[in-house]
Formats: sequence, structure tokens, C-alpha cells
Amino acid sequence: MVVAVVCLAAIAAIAVPFWTRGRAATTLIATANGSAPTRAAEPAPKGNATLKVMTLNVAHGRRKALHQALQKRAKIEANLDAIAEVLVREGPHVVALQEADGPSIWSGRFDHVEYLARNARFSHHCRGEHVKGMKLSYGTALLSRLALDDCRSVTFAPSPPTLSKGFVVGTIQWPGRPGLEIDCVSVHLDFSRKSARRKQIRKMITELSERENPLIIAGDFNCEWAGKDRSLRTLAKELQVVAYKPTAEEMPTFPKLKERLDWLLVSPELEFVEYRTVPDAVSDHRGVVAVLKIVDQKDVPEP
Repeated sequence: MVVAVVCLAAIAAIAVPFWTRGRAATTLIATANGSAPTRAAEPAPKGNATLKVMTLNVAHGRRKALHQALQKRAKIEANLDAIAEVLVREGPHVVALQEADGPSIWSGRFDHVEYLARNARFSHHCRGEHVKGMKLSYGTALLSRLALDDCRSVTFAPSPPTLSKGFVVGTIQWPGRPGLEIDCVSVHLDFSRKSARRKQIRKMITELSERENPLIIAGDFNCEWAGKDRSLRTLAKELQVVAYKPTAEEMPTFPKLKERLDWLLVSPELEFVEYRTVPDAVSDHRGVVAVLKIVDQKDVPEP
């Protein structure tokens, strides 16, 4: 059975991108979760001065195993429970997830995003299906303790032989500041080629430049700031978003390669109060947490 699932996944890596050719937006599942949580949770930080955000590639719930198809559902659930515990402890208002599965043959046939929302006590979530077919369903997602509105999923053009990637975007209101809307993005870029990432960045710029709210862009960009790959720098320049200490070398998020692949970028109306890598090994990536505040309008630079 396991061999069959792995073979199916390999076939899907080639087949699914062609099925989705030409589609810009795919299925988006958004839910206001009113079910009772299964564990106690610390509340999100109080006060109207700051917003706490986090990003994590959840690796299809496999933790650090070779492949999720090699694990039984009970193990996948235990791995997601470990992630939920980190989310409860960190208490972010909003979390961006990547490699977040809906019901999929290779990862237990259940919705990982709904499972994390329920167990980590997030009342709102949305999930974008950038891959759907061959009994697979996964993409990017947002979890939020704040109302999550105007959610949208965008799938990048197919980039075979790798599976399709994309992003979701949703709008929140700054805690304690009714009317101050922020657009939150969870994105996953191609891991294999910078040429594919460049095209995906151009799509992000096209889609997000039309939005008027300040941006928080979080996710697994599969690239670093410096070097020949200019993807991150292009995105930052075109959308006028900034990274925290982009050339710092002491905060890798992908331990296997000791590279900083996971990022949080924000509009100039927002300022980093805190930024750190989460040490818990609940995935092959490390989570990133940032606390943000609103910049005094007189300190915001002119475009």
C-alpha cells in the first residue's frame, strides 16, 4: 500500500500541473470554526499596539520523516498535535501555513488545516488548494484568531516536474483598531529552479499590487535574500515591503541546508518589534514569529 501511494504521488507530480494549466485561482475553503477546542490554549497577545504573526511549512504533517506516505494516520495526527502545541504556546494572532493538506491519500485522508485550527484554537481559517487531483489536496493556508475576510487563493502557472505552488490572501482588522485592514498572505514558491520562482514572484506582484491595504507576506520562499536569485529582492522592491535584517546569517529556517528560506515581509506602515526563529523541530522547516506594531504616520517614508 505504501509503495502504491508513493508511486501515485510521483505520477501526480507530473500529471497534476497539466490538469491545472491556465487556471489562476483554485478552490478556496474558508471556515469560521465554532467547534469546541480539544485542548486549553493561551489567548493571543492583548492590547491594540501589536500584532503577532507566524509562518511555518508544516511538511504535510510528516515532521522530519522521509515521506508522509510512510506514516500512519495516528502518527500524522501526533505530528500535527506537536505543531498545535507550539501554536498554543506562541499565541500568534495569525499563522501562515505551507504544505498544508486537505484530505489526501498520502497523509491520512483528513483536513490538516481544520485539525490545526480546532486543536490550536483558531476561530477562522482558509485553505487554498494549489494541488487537487489524484486523491491529493494541498497548498497554503491561514489560521487566524481575528475575523478573516475576502479570502482568495491563487495558483501559479504549472512548473513540472514539481507540483503546483501558490498563495492565499485574506484580510484582517488590526486588533483594537476597527477599520484598519491588513492583508495577510501565505505563500509557497518552487524549490527547484530560480526561473520558476521569478515567474511566481511576477504573478504575486501582479495580484497583490492591486490591493490597497498594508501587506504581511509570509511563507516558504525557497530562497535566500542575497546571491544570484533576486526573487525576494524583486518582490520587496516592487511591492514596497521590507524584511527583518535580510542579510543576517544567524537565523536559518531550513536546518538541513542551514539556509534562511522562510520569511515575513511587511509594508512600511508596519514595524518589527520582535523577530525570531522557533527552535521546535515539528517540521523540516523552523517556524518564524514576528511581533509588529503600527508605525507613527509621520515616520512612514514617502513612496
